[in-house]
Amino acid sequence: MLIYRHSFQSKLPEVPTSIFSVMSALAHKENALNLSQGFPDFESDKNLINMVHKAMVNGKNQYAPMPGIFSLRQAISNKMEHLYGVSYNPETEITITAGATQAIFTAIATTVKKDDEVLIFKPAYDCYEPTIQLFGGKAIAVQLDPESFIIDWKLVKSLITDKTRMIIVNTPHNPSGRILTAIDMLQLENILKDTNILLLSDEVYEHIIFDGELHQTAALYPVLAERAFITASFGKTFHNTGWKIGYCLAPKELMAEFRKVHQFNVFSVNHPTQVALAEYLKTPSNYLNLNNFYQQKRDLFLSLIKDTRFEFIPSKGTYFQLLNFKNITDESDYDFAIRLTKEQKIASVPISVFNENGLDTKVLRFCFAKTDETIKKAAEILCNI
Repeated sequence: MLIYRHSFQSKLPEVPTSIFSVMSALAHKENALNLSQGFPDFESDKNLINMVHKAMVNGKNQYAPMPGIFSLRQAISNKMEHLYGVSYNPETEITITAGATQAIFTAIATTVKKDDEVLIFKPAYDCYEPTIQLFGGKAIAVQLDPESFIIDWKLVKSLITDKTRMIIVNTPHNPSGRILTAIDMLQLENILKDTNILLLSDEVYEHIIFDGELHQTAALYPVLAERAFITASFGKTFHNTGWKIGYCLAPKELMAEFRKVHQFNVFSVNHPTQVALAEYLKTPSNYLNLNNFYQQKRDLFLSLIKDTRFEFIPSKGTYFQLLNFKNITDESDYDFAIRLTKEQKIASVPISVFNENGLDTKVLRFCFAKTDETIKKAAEILCNI
């Protein structure tokens, strides 16, 4: 039998299987607690699930409008006005997407051309760089301080060239749990003013911020807002990551270009889920109470592991906590993560895979979007290491 041999060249020859897939598969194989991939092990609100069911029963099962149903876009516009006092036109400046990753992909696909440079901050969410590469761009990495994860804005400014097309920021930051402050955003404004550089602001954890801190959305800063694609995730917010639904905000001119790509990427997004979310967002407590909900989980996790050999700085946002294991072993973070999964039956994510040149700082990421029972079992394991 003849075997056809492909002769094309891979567009992403250096991109391995996602670390999330690797660790989750290993956790399943080893029957380990999975604190690696960022998803809850508890259900979404039954009221929201019932709203989706009702929408299905009521016949909302065909294609939704390409930019999303108007009632959901209006609800998002109302939320932005209520929380931040900013106005986004639901008709022309808001698009519903198949999760935040699709929004990020589409924003990059819309704007990045061959030889364009895009600044990203590492450790970085793993979809940024491959997407930039797919469209011929070059990712310019800015390695964050390995302990504080503070951005060196002078370094950022020095990396700006006439080829710089975009800067990508993520706050609250995955994987570090750090948040950008008002001072950070003002420094970013100062760098971008009087330029044509675009901003992609990944804000999927906007409702998961701790210790009384406030989310500094790019929408609050005029110089940033006028050039920003802001991406958000209902899946992260409402404990249903498998629904893959999010949205993108952008000024009218940018959104018009975004939709040109979006319509040929996914065209439209799950209709009954949109109907349910439009109704669910009418009750602000459904998202305003999340900060306290997740802070209780963070605090429970950290209180239970405070006497372990791990070192940590409490996460300021997201539902991730970094743990430094330098006092435990000299192993690489990858090898230690594998061994913990196989021998101790707890899965985490090694941070080196998100760093420039695989920088290994002996740090693992653990997800605490889990039931209290799961958190207690995980802490018990960590206390015995």
